[in-house]
Amino acid sequence: MTDSDAVLMAASLDEPERFAVLFDRHAPTIHRYVARRLGRDAADDITAETFLTAFRIRARYDSGRAGVRPWLHGIAAKLISRHRREEVKALRLLARTGHDPVAESWTDSADDRVTAQSVSRPLAKAVAKLSEGDRHALLLFAWADFTYQEIAEALDIPVGTVRSRLNRARRKLRSATGLLSPFTEPTGQAAPFAPHTPEGDLA
Repeated sequence: MTDSDAVLMAASLDEPERFAVLFDRHAPTIHRYVARRLGRDAADDITAETFLTAFRIRARYDSGRAGVRPWLHGIAAKLISRHRREEVKALRLLARTGHDPVAESWTDSADDRVTAQSVSRPLAKAVAKLSEGDRHALLLFAWADFTYQEIAEALDIPVGTVRSRLNRARRKLRSATGLLSPFTEPTGQAAPFAPHTPEGDLA
């Protein structure tokens, strides 16, 4: 039977080597999320630092939380905040030129990148103008596929604040792009900028 995250976290206090299982289990997800925001080079460093930080403060982990994944993304979000200027610069470059190395990491094929850029340019411009808190909430929702509760735990804010931040971000993105939803095309197909929203979360 595979040990749960909570069991591994507790066990790692006496057996530090057990933490390696958590790294193997969650590092790829953290890396993908950071790479979408800052590019692959920064993702390597931030992913490593996220888990080093998590290991150092693992005794503070509250086993009553929804899971280790939001906690780890919360640590990563704080580290990403240190690169805020680089992220905004990359988003503005994408909005201005339609080309950016970070944008290329979002999709694999050249055809997909062309399609993505046609939608991503206005979205990138709008996302660059969001406050840091709103951007964290939006991208955890859109790119990490987090529920409201998971976002609240990751960012250490009330669920009501998550709803407010997402609603504000949606309004701004909808105004900037003209899409019926900030995450979907008018046809209901997922926009290249972000995956389809989880069922029920747009209610």
